[in-house]
Amino acid sequence: MDANQDKILDSWLVLSYKTGNKKALTLLVKRWHKKLCRQAYWYTKDMESAKDIAQDSWQSIIKNISRLQNTDQFGSWALTITTRKAIDYCKRNNKWNNNYSFEGLPDDELKQEEINTDDNLIKVKKGLAQLSTDKRQILTLFYLEAYSILEISYMLKIPVATIKTRLFRAREKLKSILKNIDYEK
Repeated sequence: MDANQDKILDSWLVLSYKTGNKKALTLLVKRWHKKLCRQAYWYTKDMESAKDIAQDSWQSIIKNISRLQNTDQFGSWALTITTRKAIDYCKRNNKWNNNYSFEGLPDDELKQEEINTDDNLIKVKKGLAQLSTDKRQILTLFYLEAYSILEISYMLKIPVATIKTRLFRAREKLKSILKNIDYEK
């Protein structure tokens, strides 16, 4: 299923839930819970905390889903809620760290194809690890999570022009880092 079909399905599930179909919520949770856990983990680097944050996010999502007007934006809306809760958690627990590693989730949470030892993937991961948090976040949302610039703008509450500028600068910085990694050999 491509990203467009996923959005259509999510939108349909949200609309179904709004009209009283409780099974639609169950399907939304099945589709999105791991993604919300990953989003929280990206900030906390602690799987148990990430699961708690995802659960707390679901409470907010369920409470406020009736106010979601643009149902095809469910994914970015849910991830925004999770991101804000994760950031709040980190601030509250003095776990805020701008030097995130980019190791990913524990092995049992990753799909086998994501555990790839290909040279280029290793270089890209090393390069991403050297980027600042905001640059890494923009690249991750755009390339790995496949969100549009408009969706990222909505999620981060940053103007579209700023997202475009940050995306350009992040790509340029990553290119520069990757060139230097090649020279280190």
